Amino acid sequence: MSKDVDVDICLLLEGTYPYVRGGVSSWVHQIISGLPEYTFHLIFLGGHPDFYGEPAYDFPENVVGFEVHYLLSPPGNIKPSSRMGKTKLFRAWGRFLSYFEKDKTPIPNDLLGEISEFLGQKNKLSLTDFLYSRASWDILTERYLDSAENQSFVDYFWTYRGIYQPLFILSQISQNLPKAKAFHSVSTGYAGFLGALCRQQTNCPFLISEHGIYTKERKIDLAQANWIKDRHSLIDISMHKDMDLTRKTWIRFFEQLGLTAYHQADHIVALFEGNRQRQHTDGAPEHKTQVIVNGINTQRFHAAYELRPTSPPLVVGLVGRVVPIKDIKTFIRTIRGAVEEMPELEGWIIGPKEEDPSYVHECELLIESLGLTNNVKMLGSQNVAEIMPKLGVMMLTSISEAQPLVLLEAMASGIPCIATEVGACREIIDGAAGEDAELGSAGVIIPIASPIDGAQAILQVLSDTEAWLKAGDIGKSRVTRYYDEKRMYDAYRSLYEEAIGGRHWL
Repeated sequence: MSKDVDVDICLLLEGTYPYVRGGVSSWVHQIISGLPEYTFHLIFLGGHPDFYGEPAYDFPENVVGFEVHYLLSPPGNIKPSSRMGKTKLFRAWGRFLSYFEKDKTPIPNDLLGEISEFLGQKNKLSLTDFLYSRASWDILTERYLDSAENQSFVDYFWTYRGIYQPLFILSQISQNLPKAKAFHSVSTGYAGFLGALCRQQTNCPFLISEHGIYTKERKIDLAQANWIKDRHSLIDISMHKDMDLTRKTWIRFFEQLGLTAYHQADHIVALFEGNRQRQHTDGAPEHKTQVIVNGINTQRFHAAYELRPTSPPLVVGLVGRVVPIKDIKTFIRTIRGAVEEMPELEGWIIGPKEEDPSYVHECELLIESLGLTNNVKMLGSQNVAEIMPKLGVMMLTSISEAQPLVLLEAMASGIPCIATEVGACREIIDGAAGEDAELGSAGVIIPIASPIDGAQAILQVLSDTEAWLKAGDIGKSRVTRYYDEKRMYDAYRSLYEEAIGGRHWL
């Protein structure tokens, strides 16, 4: 696969396709496969090579280019060496950094364009210059005195290096791009910022599709991060303050990445109205935003619907990655509560376990400690269409979602759903305002982190066969009418055609 081949769309992918299974990766594969008239070049951004195994997907034939870059790998062949660095370029770098300390102020076009021309280049402002030059040290200490004087300098020093080093890699990527007619990022974050650099380098259209809100999800990750030390005693107050500043520094960094991506993008897509409004609140110009809902191949689940039994199986399924944001522990505790009234009930956790082995182990210990080894099964990845007829209800206990494909797949199979009130879950289960809502409810919405409410919902759904069948049929009608993948393909086909046809979105 060569960069010299002309390509229609360059997809910018952070930590997802083709190495990590999940909703976003499934969507990427779906879009590429469903729009065979377009050719794609894929740029994958990962953390470290050790985080990923073999690709989880085989590329469709219209993928004509693929490259992989790791943002957290130690810089190779760089030895500490004294150097002065180019003061003029580092002054521009200092102005650039100041925007990561401001709220709601995107990096200006001219400054971003200037930075994209020299950042990462060996004879201009290289990574070696960033790490070891006198000019870099001067900028670092200047930024510290301007914005973080109350923070430990040692903490600031290592945070500074950790945060900004990946930007050199992104800039190098943007200086060696494939011959694409448009760039499409499937998130903000690093991939979105790369898209902003691509926009500057090529003046080609740049599109963002967000499933979840990247900045919001990173805030959740940072709140749970065990590499940022929290206060454990009064003695730790000063250290806690430093670490709280470290957390805020990372949050501001991701906020600026997202804000600049929004302002450089020609068009910004959300999965549902709530996320579109959140994008605007986070700084996206409202006239650039649009909702395109996910869609599924409803025919793929027709056989599952035909195999649906006449009474509900006493099995609760959760399809998703075994990671903290899916709150698998609440699912396990929910099954514990429901088993008190329905001892034969089983909970099946269906999804990949490779992403966070320590969390998987914690879940396994919780299952054992609650005496659920005969009730809760961790099945790993499965053929979802084949497993649907064996489920009585599909459940999501996530603390953050966008528009979960698995709910659509369960509803297409005639299976009622229980989900936390996050993302588009209520809209999917209860329907959007108007004719959609008039169809009725396809399940139950519950609060986040509430095993008691979850257990009650399970008992409610599985204890009434007539209501179970009705909810399943309502879900099938809703998905068939509003969430068929053909609608999604038509929407993206229209956006791509505008982009590669040379007609500007704005």
